[in-house]
Amino acid sequence: MHGLFNRSIQCFVYDIYGVQVWERVIQRAGLKVSNFETMLLYPDETVFSLLGALSKSTGRPVDDLCEDLGTYLVSHPSVAALRRLLRFGGETFTEFLHSLDDLHGRAKLAVDTLDLPQLELDELNAREFRLGCYHPDERFSRGCSFVLVGMLRAMADDYGALVLLDYAGVNGRFHCISIKLLDVEFAEGRAFKLSEKIGQA
Repeated sequence: MHGLFNRSIQCFVYDIYGVQVWERVIQRAGLKVSNFETMLLYPDETVFSLLGALSKSTGRPVDDLCEDLGTYLVSHPSVAALRRLLRFGGETFTEFLHSLDDLHGRAKLAVDTLDLPQLELDELNAREFRLGCYHPDERFSRGCSFVLVGMLRAMADDYGALVLLDYAGVNGRFHCISIKLLDVEFAEGRAFKLSEKIGQA
């Protein structure tokens, strides 16, 4: 599995829980490597070992940790580049949702070895959507769906939209997220300009 996933967990634990918790996670996971390189490939089991060890170290369920990770990836200052990348998906939260269908393909074009889950958005009506998340490894599908819940929650805040988000279980091969737009202009969104440098976001 791509090192970007392991590195994201590492940065999340460092920034939210601290170095000592990260060291306990590595010990509990039985790993010899404690610093992951973004562009290297690691055994698939590593990411699941890290999440399981983090759950035991914090006393929090893996699903909740994945959701927090998703929020972190969009909202924390140390990973501002991802927030900017996602904001290129559209000027409104609705446009952003429709851009998610293409995220898997765009990621593969940028980094060929980055195997993101396939996303499929169903528009049930003007204000209700269902986002499906699929990966051949069912554990990865579920984990990513909760990461997406956190990311979507943070992106809704970023756009100033009031949205209800819930994990909606499995439909066929997809782990699904229920998305209800209550008010797309609920609040003023965070400032965003295409011309800004990443460090200014």
